[in-house]
Amino acid sequence: MTFKLDTLFDAPDKQYLDANDLSTLSQYVSSLPERMVVYRTLRDQEVAIMQPIADALEQQGGHSEALVERSVRNGLMIVRYVAMAMLLDDEAFIEDRLQGWLSEMVKAYETQAVDQQLFQLLNRQLSKLFTPAQVNLLKPSLEQAQRLMLDTRETVTLAGLL
Repeated sequence: MTFKLDTLFDAPDKQYLDANDLSTLSQYVSSLPERMVVYRTLRDQEVAIMQPIADALEQQGGHSEALVERSVRNGLMIVRYVAMAMLLDDEAFIEDRLQGWLSEMVKAYETQAVDQQLFQLLNRQLSKLFTPAQVNLLKPSLEQAQRLMLDTRETVTLAGLL
């Protein structure tokens, strides 16, 4: 169950949902069939979506094959997390799953330039595959994943402040 729905049902002091809560529930339930269509498409066409992206990254040159492979592998994982976050309509899902380690991987392997290209190509590919309304279902999680992946600023440690 999604975080939004969890909060609706976890309030012990409520016996009935109010109008706003019912509206939230109704919006989610009515969007669920479309979310499932998008999720299934991503699941079933994962390779068909990512292969042209991998090919384009290799053709653009300037990046080693290992770098492109690592970026595409991370891209596949991100698409899976984005699909689940979209299905659940859970804004915290992406951050919970990717925070910390993903940006560290980008820094460690210096894939930021190729990752930026990957996201541009992925957005184009998704726009070809899905309607604008379907892309809008994916957009918040995809943008959040991109921010987390490309956030390679130095982390501040408590020791550094002392």
